[in-house]
Amino acid sequence: MSYRVAVRALCEFTAKQGDLDLRFTPSPTALEGMAGHTTVTDRRAAGYEREVTLEGQYCDLLVRGRADGYDPSLNRLEEIKTHRGDLSRQPANHRQLHWAQAKIYGWLLCSARALASLEVALVYFDVGSQKETVLVETFTALELQAFFDDHCQRFIAWAEQELAHRNERDQALTALAFPHDTFRQGQRQLAEAVYKATCTGTHLMAQAPTGIGKTLATLFPLLKASPGQRLDKLFFLAAKTSGRQLALDALASLTTDATPLRVLELTARDKACEHPDKACHGESCPLARGFYDRLPAAREAAIGHSMLDRTALRDVAQAHGVCPYYLAQELARWADVVVGDYNYYFDSSALLYSLTLVNQWRVSVLVDEAHNLLERGRGMYTAELDIRTFRGLRKVSPTSVKKSIERVLRCWGELHGQQTEPYQVHPLPHKLTGALQQTISAINDHLAEQPAGLDPALLSLYFDAMHFCRLAELFAAHSLFDCTLLPQRSAPGRHSVICIRNVLPAPFLAPRLLEARSCVLFSATLSPRQFYADTLGLPANRVWIDVESPFRAEQLEVRLARHISTRYQHRAQSLEAIVDLLAQQYLQRPGNYLAFFSSFDYLQQVTALLAARHPHLPFWEQTRGMQEAARGDFLARFTDTSQGIGFAVLGGAFAEGIDLPGDRLIGAFIATLGLPQINAVNEQMKACMEELFGAGYDYTYLYPGLQKVVQAAGRVIRTPADHGVVHLLDDRFGRQQIRRLLPSWWGVLR
Repeated sequence: MSYRVAVRALCEFTAKQGDLDLRFTPSPTALEGMAGHTTVTDRRAAGYEREVTLEGQYCDLLVRGRADGYDPSLNRLEEIKTHRGDLSRQPANHRQLHWAQAKIYGWLLCSARALASLEVALVYFDVGSQKETVLVETFTALELQAFFDDHCQRFIAWAEQELAHRNERDQALTALAFPHDTFRQGQRQLAEAVYKATCTGTHLMAQAPTGIGKTLATLFPLLKASPGQRLDKLFFLAAKTSGRQLALDALASLTTDATPLRVLELTARDKACEHPDKACHGESCPLARGFYDRLPAAREAAIGHSMLDRTALRDVAQAHGVCPYYLAQELARWADVVVGDYNYYFDSSALLYSLTLVNQWRVSVLVDEAHNLLERGRGMYTAELDIRTFRGLRKVSPTSVKKSIERVLRCWGELHGQQTEPYQVHPLPHKLTGALQQTISAINDHLAEQPAGLDPALLSLYFDAMHFCRLAELFAAHSLFDCTLLPQRSAPGRHSVICIRNVLPAPFLAPRLLEARSCVLFSATLSPRQFYADTLGLPANRVWIDVESPFRAEQLEVRLARHISTRYQHRAQSLEAIVDLLAQQYLQRPGNYLAFFSSFDYLQQVTALLAARHPHLPFWEQTRGMQEAARGDFLARFTDTSQGIGFAVLGGAFAEGIDLPGDRLIGAFIATLGLPQINAVNEQMKACMEELFGAGYDYTYLYPGLQKVVQAAGRVIRTPADHGVVHLLDDRFGRQQIRRLLPSWWGVLR
């Protein structure tokens, strides 16, 4: 059995040394890089070969990749690298890595074509000036073979270890047993569907009710199917920390410390960073200094742990003096199961997706609570800039940066100067995005000269502007470019915010879904299925399953308050009726309840009247900007012996992802349909959805709103032993169109 490794992965393992240094790397965007490669190769003479596929064997090691180009007339292999700014500022270890890649490709080409010698060239292309810097060396085939053999020899012990690990892992997964005596109702049905989807390489949308153990029911069959499908990795992606913890707990229940399965938790950079006040290079951060020299020992120690959650990873990093965040990035290459946020696979610069492409991995992806992927996906491909940030930094920026910021402000002024409406959609302003690119280049040049790093505000602008420009390159019918005028205060000049606003994330998510061998998107609320298939970019040959609920209609009493309207214009009149209904239900059956409202203002109006009319009825409220400790205190009020009403905002922290079984929660009041606010932005999104799918109102307002309602109501019945009540406080819940979107097991609304 051969161990396959990409040329880039081989060189990153064997040729990286010295400091971690990110000062030179972030300049060209992905599209600029591709365009740069095309520009260089288009300049070459007839007969020039592009994207030359190569591979070679060393013992049990199969090395493969695609060289950027080969010119037979010059007998020259070229490795093309795009950059922006002064090439002399490139760190030496970056250049060393590039030469290693070029020379490995050089030997593979000599071997494939029986060449006695070869010119090997590094071609550095400046995307700003469009100029090439070409570094050429001539090597004999024997010299290149010796270089190839040396790097393979340094990697072969690791490769043999990885082959042995994979064999042991696959044997263990083949024999893996379900950790409980029996499956819960619905759990086996879901597990069988996941297993079948994995074995057939299809994409599955699974709507499965809360309480059946969805996390375990998806992980177990996928792990069982992994050896037969020759899967390299399993990615479990969740929207929230609680979802990731459930996955880690489920994996812990399936394995022991002796199980040869490496599980890695990826944590956000701001939570993992040990020195947030320092820049990511050796002249600033001690954990970046000599990072690649200490990495081999840290990597070896880390793979000895079967469960590398955030705490275990930090312990390894501290023991070896390396950055825990970048150690985790390295270990993603060697883990079997990676648990992380959606953005690690679906974002424009996603680590796991990039590694999957480079290494040609066979992966399966599990997307937990997949209804959240729509808004999260939109957020990943949306970028916003505020003119006040640029004006403020113009005064304190170095001269080289100040000039480019002033050009941005002039272009911005031309854009919003003639705007009369507070909100307006514009064509993408290419002049402004060009000025932003120049600002990025100026900041990048300045950054290379500042070992201590940038002012935090300027660094934040730098990354925001880069994100904005990346999305400008990808701009199409799936997004809007808009400008919002801000209220004028004492500061002179017109203020505005510009935004590239993604409406439909499907074009961005679809390639990532298709790259996976199989993908399972699961949630308690994935209806209507066509809505999520359209907006998330599921392939046409997807499979759908609606898992039978383990709950019975008699467990949940659903009551409809037809005499209440929570429409904005009726809210003042609704307060008295809502308070009376809350008090009546509480007096009839004292216990713990949740009451959900569309906004904090509405919530506070109700609680003020409740306190005045029923001062002895206990209640507590979610507040704006509630911190983690306060959220914990809010939930701690729900005990088996407590009584009272917790007030929360629909769609917020307490409307999904919390588990309050038994007497901890016996009912919920939902005083809203959850419809997004009607405003200029949502109306533009509605128009886009109407044009794309012919269902603008449903796709923009109705379906997202009702999904929040069902999620909130789902807090009440968590186990087959629970009994409770849900009050739907709006006459519109009685409409047939609305009732069709509610769970079928609820039975008849009263």
